[in-house]
Formats: sequence, C-alpha cells, structure tokens
Amino acid sequence: MITLVLIGLLGGLITAVSPCILPVLPVVFLAGGPGVEPPKPSGSSPPEPYEVQPAGGVRLEAPPQDASRPARNRRPYAVVAGLVLSFSFFTLLGVTIISALGLPQDILRYIGLSLLILIGLGLIFPVVERLLEKPFARIPQRQVNKEGSAFVLGLGLGLLYVPCAGPVLAAITVAGARGEINADIVALTVSFAVGTAIPLLVFALAGRRVAERVAAFRTRARKLRIAAGVLMIGLAFALAFDVTTALQKALPDYTAAAQQKVEDNDTARQKLSGLYDDSNKDLARCEDGVDELRSCGAAPQFAGITKWLNTPDGRPMDLASLRGRVVLVDFWTYSCINCQRSLPHVEAWDRAYRDKGLTVIGVHSPEFAFEKDAGNVADQARKLGVTYPVALDNKLDTWDNYRNRFWPAKYLIDAQGTVRYFTFGEGRYAQTENLIRDLLTQADPAVRLPPATGQTNDDLAAGRTSETYLSTSRIRGYAGIPELVKDRATVYAYPPAGVRLNQLALAGTWKAAYEEFTAGPDARLALTYRAKNANLVLAGEGTVTVLVDGRETTTLKVHGSPTLYRLTDDETVREAHLELRFTPGLQAFAFTFG
Repeated sequence: MITLVLIGLLGGLITAVSPCILPVLPVVFLAGGPGVEPPKPSGSSPPEPYEVQPAGGVRLEAPPQDASRPARNRRPYAVVAGLVLSFSFFTLLGVTIISALGLPQDILRYIGLSLLILIGLGLIFPVVERLLEKPFARIPQRQVNKEGSAFVLGLGLGLLYVPCAGPVLAAITVAGARGEINADIVALTVSFAVGTAIPLLVFALAGRRVAERVAAFRTRARKLRIAAGVLMIGLAFALAFDVTTALQKALPDYTAAAQQKVEDNDTARQKLSGLYDDSNKDLARCEDGVDELRSCGAAPQFAGITKWLNTPDGRPMDLASLRGRVVLVDFWTYSCINCQRSLPHVEAWDRAYRDKGLTVIGVHSPEFAFEKDAGNVADQARKLGVTYPVALDNKLDTWDNYRNRFWPAKYLIDAQGTVRYFTFGEGRYAQTENLIRDLLTQADPAVRLPPATGQTNDDLAAGRTSETYLSTSRIRGYAGIPELVKDRATVYAYPPAGVRLNQLALAGTWKAAYEEFTAGPDARLALTYRAKNANLVLAGEGTVTVLVDGRETTTLKVHGSPTLYRLTDDETVREAHLELRFTPGLQAFAFTFG
C-alpha cells in the first residue's frame, strides 16, 4: 500500500501543476485572501468586557478582544479541505449515487460550476456570502463560519478536477464506477487528492500572504473582492462553454513526461491494474517459469475484446465453454520480434495437440496504436501462420485481468479452469511443452500423445541488446545532441565520443514523439548493438539505407502501415555498429534484436 500511496501522491502533485489547472489558479490565489469582515465604524473603540450568566449561576468574565491581533485567516485550508473531501467522496461514490438517483452523468460538473458562480456572487454581494456561511455558523469551532464560503469553493473545485488526470484517476474512477471500493482504492484516492491539494494550498497561502502584506489589498479590499467575484463567475462560464480548452492547447504539455514516468511505468501499471477485481490476485501466488504445475487460482475471463479472429463467423470464445480441455493463453503483439520468434513454437503445439485436448488462444494486446487495427492484425496473423483463435484486446482489459506485463507471455489452464503455470518472455519451450503434456494426461489418462515437437530451451536474451523504443518517454540509451525535443522538428548530431554498446543517437532532422520518430531532411540514426540480427518497425513510403560497421549492406523499401523489417542477419551473436539513413517522412517505432 505504501507504493500505491506514493503513486497516488506523485500523480496528484503532477495533476495540480498541469496545464489543465492553470485557469483556476487565479481563483485559488484570490480565495486565500481575507473573508468577509463586518464594517467597523470609524473611531469606534474596542468592546468592553462583558459577563456571561451560565445555567449553573457562576459568573464568567469574557476577556476583551485584542484589536491589534486580527483573527487568523484559515480560508486557504478551508479551500483545500473542501477539495479533498469532494474529490474523494464523489470520485468514489459519485457514479453509484448518480445511477441510483437516475441523474444525468454530468450533473457533478454542473454542481461544481454552480458553486463557483455562487462563490463569485458571494464575493460581489456580501449578503450571498453570509447565506453560504450560515450552514457552518452552528458548528462549535472558532471562525469556522468565516471560512464557510471558502470550504464551499473547495467542494466545487474538487468536482471540476475530475477531467484533469491520467491513469491514476482512471483507476480510481473505474473502481468507483464498478462499486469495487477497498482499502487500496481509498488509500489511492485520498493520496491523489492530497497530492493534488498541496500545490494549490501553497498557492492559496501565497494569496493570503499577499493580501496581508500588500497595502493595495488592504486599502482596496472591496474592489478586489468584486474583481475576484467577476473572475470566478467568468471562469465558471469559460469552463461550461469549453473556452479554457484553447488556452490549454496553446500551452505545451510540460507535465506529460513526468506523468508517464510516474503513472505509466511497470510498477504503477501492476499496482493499478489489480485494484478493480480480486479475482486475479491469486495469480500472485505463482512464480514465472517454475518447472512444475501449481494452483494459481481460477483463470480470469476474457474482457474488453473488440474482435475475434479465426473463430467460426467471428464468434467470441469463453473459458467456461472450454471446460474439459487444456487451454494455452498466449499474450502477443504482431510487431514484437520476441513474439514472432515465439509463435512457431506455439503453432507447433497447436498442430500437435489440438486433437488431443489442447486449445490455444492468442490474446493480441497492442503496444502501439497501429496494432489496434483489426485489418493489420488479421493480415499479420495470416503472414505469421497463426490459425488458432485470436482475441483483440485493444483496451488491455484481459491483459490487466491476468496481471500481465510481458510480451510474449503464456498461461496454462487445466481442464477445470485453473491457471497452473505461466512463463514470461522467450525460452522454456521444452519445459512448457512437457507441462502441456502433463495437463493433457491429467485431463484424459487414456489419451495417446504424439512425440514431443522437439522444442529447445533457447536462452535468446542472454547478453543481447534489449528491445529499444523510439519514444520520447520509453527510449533507453539515447546519447545524441541535444536532448530529445518532443513533437517539434529538431536538428540532431552524433556525440563526439561516438555511440557505445546499447546506445543510439540521431543526426539530421527528426520529429520525436511519444510513439514514433519521424524522419526529416538528412535523417540518420546510429546504434551499436549485440545480437544475431537487428530489426526495426517502420511505416510510410521511402527507403532506408543500412550501413554495418561503416559498410553499406542493403537498402530497404518501406511501404504502407507499420511493419517489422530485418536490418541485419548474422549466423552468430556479435557486436556491430549500425547506421541508418532515412527518406524524409518515414516513421520508426521500435528496434528488436535476435
């Protein structure tokens, strides 16, 4: 839970300084100023001490108020308290409440906008602010009624925060929508809300400080309150009519990289994906690649499948209908070279054991947007010889149900629907086949199995350069000059010291983005790798000239949608320096090595 709380806290901090929050910052700043103070007649003297006659008959003398020490302004804390409360409560329970009452799905947003308008009116017309604070007047705490309108403002801001987040808020929202609320979800929600509130509290405290220290704020308090009220009402209408979107689009998304690192890394995905449903947590009892069958809990169902390939009339499949058969679920994606090397083994098992009680199901969980296209998947599956059923898991719901984090990954399910074994990555082929045979024999002791297909336990990854994404957030080993510039055509140069093993660098003009790099004039790329072969996913129209250790070896003709192209192919693993020269407009996505 500590890791989950940290993810939520950091995610909230990033959200609170993202461009989508900028329009509300002036409101928060001004909200930290003084609240409504009753006017004091000029020349009036401090009140005299007075006596109170309690029920018990004992006379108590109240001390005179010290006019030189004004009441402490707690409005910034009230704003933040309202924000944390409304965000936490309505994000977790809002969907349930709205559905139960049959209200419109966007009702909470309109409530938040209405509260902003009410607070703005309260700043302009003191009588409105007194009405807003009246419900808090009976609470037996000093000055709490004075911060009532600030608390209501926080409630409104908490409702309007919902669109301004990423995977952490998505996890919270999905859990709330499904009504699957547990201690982890509550901890994530509160930590996210607190993280969101911290920068705003700092900003509100700064507003209070300015209001207390700057003479203009004291001498022109009434005019400034009216200006703040007008600003708040204007903001409400700007949000209602989506005027603020233009401002957000005009600003660079300077928090995107930080958000991806915090909320979209492997640790965060693993923590967040297991929050919605307890049915898959038993998978954590088993370890990757153990050379024996274990009980890893009931196999999670397929979910969020957008299309099925290689089934009669495209009909969907479910595990319940496969009881009595052994099932191999293989997570893959077509542009992944590791998956492509693994597929012949899976296809061999399908051919050998389909009639003996084995059903192979490939779950295609895409890494890139182009891999979500059903036509692309069908075409590549046909080229790769995949004839068993394939489920298109474009939303990664099934991927999350299995707590998966690897391509490829194989899960063995016995005839009773229990996961008995899983292995991640390449290799362990003979081991996996032996366990398939064991499960087939357990399901039908009378079965006569053919000879093993002779798969070997290739440890292909040992000492080999790992998969390298051409992505501004996922790239590793970049050594070029300057640092990568996101979403803008930039001229790069190779480093003077050269490109060492497992490093790459750009030269010429490139436009680097989250998912791909696009070549411009004189675009080149240098890479030093260790493997038998190097491959690159490319798209567009043009050519790529390949130089190995300074010698030109081939020119690739690139045509159409993203496809994996073989750059080099040697008989043994070796270290080589690769340079590629691109036609402008070509897109490069990821290197893989064999």
